[in-house]
Amino acid sequence: MTSSAAASYRWIRPEAYPLFAATGVAVGICVFSLFRNITINPEVRVSKEARAAGVLDNFQEGQKYREHSLRKFVANRKPEIMPTLNGFFSDPPKN
Repeated sequence: MTSSAAASYRWIRPEAYPLFAATGVAVGICVFSLFRNITINPEVRVSKEARAAGVLDNFQEGQKYREHSLRKFVANRKPEIMPTLNGFFSDPPKN
């Protein structure tokens, strides 16, 4: 083993990969949220001209931001991750 490979194995062990994956997912969610807020949130104004406009009462734009496609998709669904598995354990067959 070369010295750089030995140092890599010593400092980044395979047991730490799930931790790196979880941290990467968390950072990805944060970046997505920040990008979404900066680009389409009606209350965030990046340009100087938009900030000079002050507070705007634009109800339709706020509703459009709040009722995004993911919220519409899950609106009429039961709040379950695995409904078949939940039904199997909560409602056992009656013999």
